[in-house]
Amino acid sequence: QVQLQESGPGLVKSSQTLSLTCTVSGGSITTSYYGWSWIRQSPGKGLEWMGVIAWDGKTYYSPSQYSRTSISRDTSKNQFSLQLRSVTPEDTAVYYCAAKTTLESSRRSWSRLKYDYWGQGTQVTVSS
Repeated sequence: QVQLQESGPGLVKSSQTLSLTCTVSGGSITTSYYGWSWIRQSPGKGLEWMGVIAWDGKTYYSPSQYSRTSISRDTSKNQFSLQLRSVTPEDTAVYYCAAKTTLESSRRSWSRLKYDYWGQGTQVTVSS
């Protein structure tokens, strides 16, 4: 059973970079056809897919977040990370890491929110 756990600071100042890490257990982030995504939910809004790093190391990002987002991984630690640059209070949200498998490794496929495994989520507040 794959388990995911988010970690990182709960408070970030405007204009700074938000950095979160997801630690994966019960499976390897290099297992074929798995994708490892970051998804967030802002107050009063629905889930928003931000991007993914696939099993082969390829990354795909939401067009709305592409310019500010980077997702990377550390295979030795079985972790993947999110960096969101130049944050504003509008980036305040609960951030989730999530995983699923698919034979179609594309932004369209990964952005569909039906994920099999989810972390519990971590609240990040951006102060002005």
